[in-house]
Amino acid sequence: MAVVLWLLLGLAGCGSNPPAPIEDRGAAGSVDRSGRYTVARGDTLYSIAFRFGLDYRRLAAANGIAPPYTIYPGQELDLKARAAPAPRPVASAPARTAQEAPRAAPAKPAASPAPAPAPRPAAGAAPEARVSSWRWPAAGKVSRRFSLTVHKGIDIAGAKGDPVRASAAGRVVYAGAGIAGYGQLLIVRHNARYLSAYGHNDRLLVGEGEHVAAGQRIATRGSSGTDSVKLHFEIRRDGKPVDPLSLLPKR
Repeated sequence: MAVVLWLLLGLAGCGSNPPAPIEDRGAAGSVDRSGRYTVARGDTLYSIAFRFGLDYRRLAAANGIAPPYTIYPGQELDLKARAAPAPRPVASAPARTAQEAPRAAPAKPAASPAPAPAPRPAAGAAPEARVSSWRWPAAGKVSRRFSLTVHKGIDIAGAKGDPVRASAAGRVVYAGAGIAGYGQLLIVRHNARYLSAYGHNDRLLVGEGEHVAAGQRIATRGSSGTDSVKLHFEIRRDGKPVDPLSLLPKR
């Protein structure tokens, strides 16, 4: 009788809590008691910072990770990034060469050297200028508004397959479904301070590392990771969520 009761309880538990669909590209990494996160397959520094509400620059600085912020499965990251100040962009000094070593002043004035070419931005770097304007990422009614404590973005209702567009120009820094609660998710970095996120998509049309233009179609609306068709849209400044309606144009 005890065995039969145990089986019935087990079946009831399975009925009320069906297994979650396997849709992510890698299991989420784990966090130990000391606040260290073990990187999982599919993670990016940006997705980890997004998941824990951190500024990716602080997270990188706290762990000695330089651009382009490459991380590896099994690597441990200290999540206590709040204690590390975000680095400020500084002009890098030109590298000293053997010809630039100190030497005695010449008897005659030396000819002025040709001016060095202006440094070019690193390949793949997103523009650091302020986002001049934001665009609505999708048509439709706002079905749920921003709340810093329980809902860190807005939901925009619509039909499956509707286009999802980049709210501003930038570079895709995460594309996948490895962050619980967001389904098929895109994160776009617009500059050093701003990221935008697009969740619950049906299909992702761009991949990590791709540059996108403002208004470019980047996904199709869906219901991945949720129970209804909608776009979940977030804007984060220095890792912290801000109300998208305070930045999007009125409509």
